[in-house]
Amino acid sequence: MVKDWSPDSWRDRPIKQQPAWPDLADLDRALKQISAYPPLVFAGEARSLQTSLAKVAAGNAFLLQAGDCAESFEDFSADNIREKLRVILQMAIVLTYSMGVPVVKVGRMAGQFAKPRSADYERIGDDDIPSFRGHIVNAQGPTAAARVPTPERLVQAYHQSASTLNLVRAFTKGGFAALDRVHAWNQEFVASSPAGQRYEQLAREIDRALRFMRATGMDTESNASLREVDVYTSHEALLLSYEEALTRRDSTTGTWYDCSAHMVWVGERTRELDGAHVEFLRGVGNPIGCKVGPTMSGEDVIQICELLNPARIPGRLTLITRMGADHIESGLRPLLSAVKDSGHPVVWACDPMHGNTYTSVHGHKTRDLESIIGEIEGFVRAHRAEGTWPGGIHVELTGEDVTECIGGADKLIDSDLAARYETVCDPRLNGRQSLELAFRTAELIRSGDQAG
Repeated sequence: MVKDWSPDSWRDRPIKQQPAWPDLADLDRALKQISAYPPLVFAGEARSLQTSLAKVAAGNAFLLQAGDCAESFEDFSADNIREKLRVILQMAIVLTYSMGVPVVKVGRMAGQFAKPRSADYERIGDDDIPSFRGHIVNAQGPTAAARVPTPERLVQAYHQSASTLNLVRAFTKGGFAALDRVHAWNQEFVASSPAGQRYEQLAREIDRALRFMRATGMDTESNASLREVDVYTSHEALLLSYEEALTRRDSTTGTWYDCSAHMVWVGERTRELDGAHVEFLRGVGNPIGCKVGPTMSGEDVIQICELLNPARIPGRLTLITRMGADHIESGLRPLLSAVKDSGHPVVWACDPMHGNTYTSVHGHKTRDLESIIGEIEGFVRAHRAEGTWPGGIHVELTGEDVTECIGGADKLIDSDLAARYETVCDPRLNGRQSLELAFRTAELIRSGDQAG
């Protein structure tokens, strides 16, 4: 139990990135409604994730955290959830088979609705209107009326998260994730790519291994480790009133858990040491993450570790670096050294997306796959130099055949972006690009291990 903490103690701290709710009575009604609903996840599941992340912190597993930049109310369907999950499973297979370590799978899903913004207002034509903050807050339409924060959206986000979790659990435990289905995960538009062809070769090798196991008498049909997988959920804990409404005391341990997701993180814009977001996260029992940008010093990162994981529990804290391909190696090495010397058992994960975002000549926000991979390469080099484990990647992707990031085997360029630019907020990798990223990440880490 954390001393001097309660689920609402964050309300006494300065807070950023919150909507200007026009009717606080409506907000209160929506939050009370959510408070009365069942938890979305359970404390025992969060503890299981923490146990798996402890293996990552020790260098014996790898974290794959992936999914939408911001989930949508409009594009919500079973097909979209299945295809996003399919890409995550494909990437996990590539990483596991190529690196020889277990992969902890955490989706940015079932709650990743709210988005921090660089400004409260944006210019549309001749007018300044409130910024779009994700479908949990307001609508995407370019009018002042659409951008009014609506508390009922909080309730809708809860219900969509519950439905998403139900489907994820059904897919991961009901046969879709079985290892003998690795061929079936390779959709036509992915299979036609060079990465898809490499994946097919890997799938054939897995098939041969399964046939060998059956030939030796192993029952692969009833072996749960070959038929089921664990996929956990995560999101940025941005709207603290929503997170508080879903925070419950675990009956077996007495510890408070944020039951909106298995893992929650604090972003680069809200990680002030005396701020509301860090105050809230320090008291919940979930595994938590903290984004680490290029301005963070070694002293800053140690203070974050002391606040968020004072008991130094392995698997409790994941530090997610987002510095840009040009700054990651020089910016990260002092932080790795400081944390290593302090003895804090953190998971280090690389978010190679946010530090490599720019606006194309045609006006689309985009990312170049080569820059994304370049940041992962610098991340691995920094860890190799400091003798630490590059524990994972944190990426934004979709299972749809979108054209939002340039590069990859399709050689997408700026002029291709408008063809299928469908993101609610930030540009995402499509299935082909995601699979290519998985192969190249595994190669980088494997080559680093061999060099070490």
